[in-house]
Amino acid sequence: MNKRYLFQSILELALKRNKMAFISGPRQVGKTTLSRSFKNEFDEFLYQNWDESTFRKMWAKDPSQIIQSLKLEEINSKRIVIFDEIHKSSKWKQKIKGLYDIYQKDFVIIVTGSARLNVFKKGGDSLMGRYLNFRLHPLTYGELASSKQLHPDEWLKKVFTTKTHSSEQAIIDRLMLTSGFPEPYYAESKNITNIWRQSRHEKIIREDLRDLSRLPELSKVEMLASLLPEKVGSPLSVQSLREDLEVAHDTVRRWLNYLEELYYFFEIKPWGKSIPRSIKKEGKLYLYDWTEITDEAIKFENLVACQLIKACHYWTDTGEGFFDLHYIRNKEKQEIDFLISKNKKPWLTIECKYSDVKIDHKVVDKFMTYTKCPHIQVVYKKNVKQIIDQKMVISASLLFDGLP
Repeated sequence: MNKRYLFQSILELALKRNKMAFISGPRQVGKTTLSRSFKNEFDEFLYQNWDESTFRKMWAKDPSQIIQSLKLEEINSKRIVIFDEIHKSSKWKQKIKGLYDIYQKDFVIIVTGSARLNVFKKGGDSLMGRYLNFRLHPLTYGELASSKQLHPDEWLKKVFTTKTHSSEQAIIDRLMLTSGFPEPYYAESKNITNIWRQSRHEKIIREDLRDLSRLPELSKVEMLASLLPEKVGSPLSVQSLREDLEVAHDTVRRWLNYLEELYYFFEIKPWGKSIPRSIKKEGKLYLYDWTEITDEAIKFENLVACQLIKACHYWTDTGEGFFDLHYIRNKEKQEIDFLISKNKKPWLTIECKYSDVKIDHKVVDKFMTYTKCPHIQVVYKKNVKQIIDQKMVISASLLFDGLP
C-alpha cells in the first residue's frame, strides 16, 4: 500500500519542525502502519506499544529508560520514537511533556491512539505549542484513486470547471462493499469483512471502552451500538434510544459520548446561522464503518459523509483554514444533507442521492438564498455531470477526485 495521505503533512508540519505529532483515529484504521512508515526518514527508529508489559513497567518507573537504546551521543543523527496507545497510561501527558522538554533536540516523537487524545485528561500539564494533532480516517476514493490532493478552493473550482473525465467507479463499488478500513478493503471479501467487523466491535467495547470509562454495563453499550446503524442520516433522538434501552436519558448521552470519542461514529450538527426556522440541536450521526448499514441509499450517504468529514479534518489539521461539516434542516422538514463551512461561513452545500439526478430546485434555491454558496447533488451513478449556474449534479467518483 502507498503511503497514507497524512504522511507528507506530518513530516513537513510537525517532525521536521521538532513538534510532536499526535495521530488519532478509529481502531484498525492504520495508525501504527502510518507511524512505522516514517522509519526510512530517520537514522534511528524506536517503537513502543502500551500493550507490551516490559514497556509499561519502564514507563511507570522511569520513562527516560525507554530511550537508552538510542545513540544520543552521535551528533546530527536523526531519531524518531513512537508511543502507540500511550494515552491509556495515567499522567501520560505529563510524562510526554517531560521527555519532550529534555530531549527535543535529540529525537522527534509520534503519539498514536484509537481515542481522541484530548479525552484522557489524566495529567494537568499543558502540551500547548509542543505538538500538532492529526486525525487519520479510513480509506476513501480521493486517497485510493491516487489523484493529486488539491487545496480546498482549487478543488471546488476544478469541480465546477473541468469537463467530465474518466473515473474509477470500481473503487466506489468496492468501498460500498468492504468499508474503507485497510484490512477488509484489500481482502475484498464479504466474509472477511463480517469477521473483521465482529472482532472490531469486541475490541472497541470490551477493551477500549473499558479502558476509557470503567463502565460495568458493557452489554448494554453493545446493544446501543447495534441500534445506531438504523439511526444513520436522521436527526438523532436520544429519547428513542433511552426507551429502547430502558435507561436514563443522561446515561444514553454519556454512552454515546464514549462511542464518539472512540471513533465508532461521528456526529454533525445542524447549521442554524441565517437559516429561518432551522432546527438547532439534533445532530445526525454517521458510522466510520458504513457496511453495518443495510439500506444502500443510506449506506451511500454515510460513505459520502465520511469522505467529506475526512476532507474537512485534513484541511483543518494542515492549516488550510477551519473547515467543519454540518447539515441544514428547518421546522418544515426541508433539508440539505451536508453543508461545509469554511472559517464559520457557508462554503458549499451537498445533497446526496443514490440514483436521482433531478435537483429539487424549490428547496435548494430557498436555502441558497441564505447560504450564498454553490450547491452540489452527488449521485452513485457513474459519469454524471450537469451544471446549472451554481448548482451541479455529479457522480461521487468525479466529485471526490482531488480530495484526500
